[in-house]
Amino acid sequence: MKKSKKVKVIDLFCGIWWITRWFVDEGFNVVAGIDFVESCRFWYEKNNNWAKFIHKDIRKVTWEELTALYNNDCDIKILVWCAPCQPFSWINSNKVDYFFDSEKANTRSPLDKFASLIEKTQPHIVSMENVANLANMEKYPAFKHFLDVLTKNWYETDYKIVDTSTYWIPQKRKRLVLLASKLGKIKLIDPTHKKPITLREAIWHLPKIWIGEIHPDDPYHRTQTMNTINTERIKYIPKNWWNLKWAPDYLIPECHKKASWKTYSSSVYARMKWDEPSPTLTTQCLWIWNGRYWHPEQDRAISLREAAMIQTFPQDYEFVEDTSNYCLQKVVKYIGNAVPVKLWQVIAQSIKIHLNSIS
Repeated sequence: MKKSKKVKVIDLFCGIWWITRWFVDEGFNVVAGIDFVESCRFWYEKNNNWAKFIHKDIRKVTWEELTALYNNDCDIKILVWCAPCQPFSWINSNKVDYFFDSEKANTRSPLDKFASLIEKTQPHIVSMENVANLANMEKYPAFKHFLDVLTKNWYETDYKIVDTSTYWIPQKRKRLVLLASKLGKIKLIDPTHKKPITLREAIWHLPKIWIGEIHPDDPYHRTQTMNTINTERIKYIPKNWWNLKWAPDYLIPECHKKASWKTYSSSVYARMKWDEPSPTLTTQCLWIWNGRYWHPEQDRAISLREAAMIQTFPQDYEFVEDTSNYCLQKVVKYIGNAVPVKLWQVIAQSIKIHLNSIS
C-alpha cells in the first residue's frame, strides 16, 4: 500500500479481533474497534495492542466521536461494519424483527445508523458484510435506503453475494459483501479458488480425540459429551456418510420420521464430508442435534478447535486468558458468531488494491 497517504480504519462491531487483524496484516492503521460486548476487550487488545477497544452500543456512537478518532491528520478514512446477522438469516426468514426493519417500527435499524454515520463523517471508503438475504430489498427495505444514501453521497458502490468456499474458506456459506468508495470504482477481488476448499484441507491434520476428551496439547481441541442414545446413533453412520439410513428404528429421531422433514434429515444428526466444504457453522456447532456437525470419520461431534479452524481462525488462536477453567459455551459463541474470518482478508486486500490503483 502506498505510504504517501495517511490511512485510518475504524472497525464497528469489532468482536474479538477478526476484522481488525486482517486489516492490520494488510498494512492498515486501525485506530479503534467498537463493540457492545465488554468481554471482547481482552482478546481484541491482546491481538491488536496498537488499536483502541471502545466498549459501547453502536446505536449510541456519535459522528463526533468517529471524527475525533480519525483526527485531522488523516488523508483517507475507512469505516467497516459487521453487525450481527441473525435478523437477516434464513433461520429467521419468517419473522419480522422490528428493530432491524426501519419501515415497520419507530426505532432505527443498524443499517440506518451506519448510513447516518457515513453521511456525517464522510469516510472515503466503506465496507460491510452480512447474510445474503439482506439483498432482498422487498423484505429488508433498510438495505435499499442504505444504498440510496451511498449514491446520494457520491460513492461508487459494488456489492455481491459470494460463496465463501471460493475464497480460502472451507465452509459453504453465502454472504453479501459491499464496498463503496469516493475515490473511484472499487470491487471485490476475484475468487481465489476455482474449486471449493474442503474440510479435509482444513482439519485433517488434527489429532484424533474421543467423545468428551480434551487433547493434552490443545485445550481447545475438545468435544462435548453425549448421552447414550446419541453415542449409539453415531455408530450407525459410516465414515463420510450423511445420515442415519442404516440405524434401527428406535435410534431414528422423531424429526426424521416426519414426511415434512425429509430434507431436514441430512441437516441434523449427520456427518460432515471430508471432500466437501463444511456446512454453515452456528453458535450451536458442537451439538449434533443442531446441524450436520458430526466429524466425518471419528465417532463424535466436531471439536472447538475444529470449529475455529473451519471459521478460519489460526490454529494457535486462544480465546480466553485462562484455559484451565473456561466456559465452552462462551467460546463457541465467539466462534459461531464470527463471519469466516478470512473473508475480511479478502475485503482488506480489495481495498488495498483499490488504494494502490489511485494515483
